[in-house]
Formats: sequence, C-alpha cells, structure tokens
Amino acid sequence: MKLLKPSFYILFLTILIASCKAKKAVVTTVDNKKVYKSQIDSFLDIAKQMQPTLLVDSAGTPIPADFIGTVNFNLRKPNYVIIHHTAQDSLAQTVKTFSLTRTQVSAHYVVGRDGKVVHMLNDYLRSWHAGVSKWGNVTDMNSCSIGIEIDNNGLQPFTDPQIKSLLLLLAYLKKTYNIPTANFIGHSDIAPGRKTDPSKYFPWKTLAERGFGFWSDDVLELAPEDFDYVTALRLIGYDTKNVNAAVQAFKLHFVQMDTTPQLTQLDLNVLFNVYKKY
Repeated sequence: MKLLKPSFYILFLTILIASCKAKKAVVTTVDNKKVYKSQIDSFLDIAKQMQPTLLVDSAGTPIPADFIGTVNFNLRKPNYVIIHHTAQDSLAQTVKTFSLTRTQVSAHYVVGRDGKVVHMLNDYLRSWHAGVSKWGNVTDMNSCSIGIEIDNNGLQPFTDPQIKSLLLLLAYLKKTYNIPTANFIGHSDIAPGRKTDPSKYFPWKTLAERGFGFWSDDVLELAPEDFDYVTALRLIGYDTKNVNAAVQAFKLHFVQMDTTPQLTQLDLNVLFNVYKKY
C-alpha cells in the first residue's frame, strides 16, 4: 500500500479544523426559534404560578396569606422608543450578534439599509438594548421601551429606504401603544458620555415633523441672560451628573453640526426653545 506524503495529512488536518470552527460559529434560524420558544415557555410557567407570597414576622410567625387571582390585568406595554445605530457592517451581522447568547445584547427591531425590517422580539418583552441608562426619573429603560437598531456604522448618512421604513414602524408603534411624542429618543440621550448613537447623521428633524420627538422652531427666541441651561437639560430628561456629557448628548440630537461641550448663544437658544416643548 502506498503511503501518503506528510504534507497531505497536514493539509487534511488544516481543512478539518477550519471546517469544525466554521460549523461551531453558525447560528441557524431553527436554533434561534428553539431557544426563543424555550425562554417564552419559561416565562409563561412563571406567570402561571398562583402561590401566595409567604411572609414571616420578627418572631418567626407566618403571616396568613392566600392567592386570589384578579380578573383585571394585562401585559406591560412600552412607553418609550429608543433609536440606535448598529455600528456594524450589515443587517446579517447585527442579526447574528443578537442571536448569540454570549453577546448579551438585543433589540426589538433592526432596520436594514434597503428598508427591510427584522422583528426580533415581541414588543411586550424586555430587550437588552439600553444598558446603563437614565431618562428623567427612569433608571431601567429596558423595562419600559422598545429598542430599534438601524443598520449604519455611524460614519455615514442613513439611507432613504431605511428612514422610510423607520417612519412607518414608528407610526405603528405610536398608535398601537399610545407612545407620547416626547418619548422618541436616542441611545445617546439616555446614556450621555457612554453612547453616541444614532450619530450626527440621523434625521431627527424629519422624525419630529412626523410627530416622533421634538425639534427646535425655525425662528428662535433669544434665551434669557439668567437661563439655567443645566436645569433645562434635566427637565427635558438628560442625566446631568456629568454636565459636559449631557450638553454633548443634547447637541448631538438637536444641533448636530457641533457636538463640543461648549454652548454657543445659538445652542442656548435651541435649548431654550426645545425645553419649553417638554
């Protein structure tokens, strides 16, 4: 029997190892659905539990308790929409990222550059998109919001097809869940200093014209000399523990041409105008 050359075995092992690695990285739609259904079933099991909360006083005596189900309830509904850009290279890459348990990040919707909308989580469920964030007195934005990721690397304008699809999606969400106009905001708004998405290229003015968030008027009133801009930022919703970061987040959303932490007179006029809308 003729022996094969050592170089053949090396080539064979290289191909085999590469093949194994490739197969390990693949996440199929079937697997995603299986995991999704498994987690939904687990949540349903929790919701079906009808055992009373058992309390004990300081003397160790059990407090009488019973579970009597009320008939007046429903699911929690979202009250905010948080818009992100993916900072990735494609819709497929983002979907894959949200399909891997190790990433610990997700969103309810992803909007592709061609306008395709991928719905990744039931609107009533809690997505992991906001992270450490704060808006007004709300410190757990994930529990009360819908996260929308837009396929964009943060360095270029958003496409017309995806903005068109986004506007239709926002109209649906606003009507379905009665979301207030003021509650359409960006990731950078709720995480100043930590996040900068969606970028300065995002058309917030276009959204505001359709009733999704606010924008400054074309004619601006001069901000008063004693205008307290820090209080104004806080009343809008910004976390002002780091004032410079809050100023930059505001300017990224409402000024966009300049995102430095300094406020010019024009910036103050815009802030004064916007704050009066809240």
